[in-house]
Amino acid sequence: MSKLHFTTKHANAATVQRNWYVVDGTNQTVGRVCARIAAVLRGKNKAYYTPHVDCGDYVIVINADKVVFSGNKMDEKLYQNFSGYPGGLKEEAAKDLLKRRPEQIVERAIKGMLPKNRLGRKMFKKLFVYAGAQHPHTAQNPKELKF
Repeated sequence: MSKLHFTTKHANAATVQRNWYVVDGTNQTVGRVCARIAAVLRGKNKAYYTPHVDCGDYVIVINADKVVFSGNKMDEKLYQNFSGYPGGLKEEAAKDLLKRRPEQIVERAIKGMLPKNRLGRKMFKKLFVYAGAQHPHTAQNPKELKF
């Protein structure tokens, strides 16, 4: 190879190294921690990041019920579900959703930060969110990810 001409190394499915990370959501602001997690799921923390290849790592989020919102978002932020039928729009405040299904707040925030295509759906499958401090992925020896 010539010293004047270098080629860019592109990652592919055979060359990607995947790690497992665990993130503790206790007293973490939802948007800030989810943006960092979305970057890890995409693989942007790696030197060989390639936009059209799933380079990301597996991420486990524990204590999702202890995340916090900044400002008055806990009372004012609304999550909407639409059934597809007329009059089928349901709205729920963040504090009610946090009591009922705390995992969904983190999942929906991260899903909105990933690509909206089949690659983004593949990346989202590497996310595991749990409300409590326990998770069933101890066999993978996840490393702690600090923010």
